[in-house]
Amino acid sequence: MSRLENIKNKIYTQADLKAILNVWRLLEKKIVFTNGCFDLLHLGHIDYLSKAADMGDKLVIGLNSDASVAALKGAGRPISDQISRSVLLASFSFVDAVVLFDDPTPIQLIEWVRPDVLVKGADYTIDKIAGAEMVMQYGGLVKTIDFLNGYSTSLIEKKIKSNP
Repeated sequence: MSRLENIKNKIYTQADLKAILNVWRLLEKKIVFTNGCFDLLHLGHIDYLSKAADMGDKLVIGLNSDASVAALKGAGRPISDQISRSVLLASFSFVDAVVLFDDPTPIQLIEWVRPDVLVKGADYTIDKIAGAEMVMQYGGLVKTIDFLNGYSTSLIEKKIKSNP
């Protein structure tokens, strides 16, 4: 199997992810979940995702679909399509699964995955994190991670637009 095939094998439909989640649970792996658009990958994303992965054994990323990103971010977004974003995320060694979702929030996906640890950026307070209450109710943890200063998709987008 080629390396690209190995990467693409980490991109799951929700139905296919269920089987691997069951295996990981059987092996008593701590499952970490985070989500986002991850439109233009940058050092801030890598820092955030690697820190999230350090909180458990398996990192699952819920990735907003193109339609979901457009609804959240507006016209002109996403910059990178969902296939590109999925493959880029799956190429990181510390990412174990990427799954697309269309909803405005990942609450249904979180309910379905039932992570041991739910992670978001520190720009969210725990009471504003979709799924936090549910995860805490079944004994899971909800954590936030500080962003790396000076790195954001919005800053990159502004820089590109200001340099024609």
